[in-house]
Amino acid sequence: MKKLQVILKILSAMSVVIFFSACQPKDNGKGTDLDSIAETQHVMNNDMDMQHEATDIQKAICVLYPTEGNDVHGTVTFEQSDSGVVVNVKIEGLTPGKHGFHIHEFGDCSASDGTSAGGHFNPTGMEHGSPTGEMRHVGDLGNLEANAEGKAEYTHVDQHLKLNGKNSILGRSIIVHADEDDLKTQPTGNAGARVACGSIGVMK
Repeated sequence: MKKLQVILKILSAMSVVIFFSACQPKDNGKGTDLDSIAETQHVMNNDMDMQHEATDIQKAICVLYPTEGNDVHGTVTFEQSDSGVVVNVKIEGLTPGKHGFHIHEFGDCSASDGTSAGGHFNPTGMEHGSPTGEMRHVGDLGNLEANAEGKAEYTHVDQHLKLNGKNSILGRSIIVHADEDDLKTQPTGNAGARVACGSIGVMK
C-alpha cells in the first residue's frame, strides 16, 4: 500500500512538471508562443468587430408607458430608409397641445418619474436644438402635438439617428414631456416633467 502511494505521488509530481513545461513560452527563433497568443487574440477581436459592423438592424420600436400619475401611452417605431430613419409616433393620453419628446441616454425607465433614463442622447456633444437644425442633440425629436382628444401622430425622416454602429439608438429610451420643447433652452428645451417613458429595442 505504501509503495502504491509513493508511486502515485511520483506520477502526480511528474504531471505537474509536464504541465508547467507545456505552458512556458517557447522560442522557436521567430517569436514566443505569447506572441502567437497575442496575434490570435488580435485576429479574434477583429472578427468580433467585423461581426458587429455587419449587423444590419432595419427596424426598432419603443413602447411607451406612463410615469406615475399620468396616462400617456403609445408606440414609436423607427425604420431605416434611403433618406434616413423614418420615425412614426402614435400616442394617447396627452393634454391637448405640444409636448417635447426626445431620445434619452439610458434605456432605464424604472424610476417612477422617468429620471432614470438620464439626459438627452448626445454622443456628438452638441447643444440642444430643433430636429431639423444643424446644432442639435442626436436625441432631439422636437414636439408632438396632441388634439382635443389627447392623441398625437407624427412622422419624421431623421438623418441623425442611427440603428447600427457606435451611436445606435438601440438600448436608449424615449421620453415624452408634459410641456412644449422651446427648442432653445439648454439643455432640455424647458419641456417640463416626464409623462411617459419606454426603451428602444429591435423590431421583428
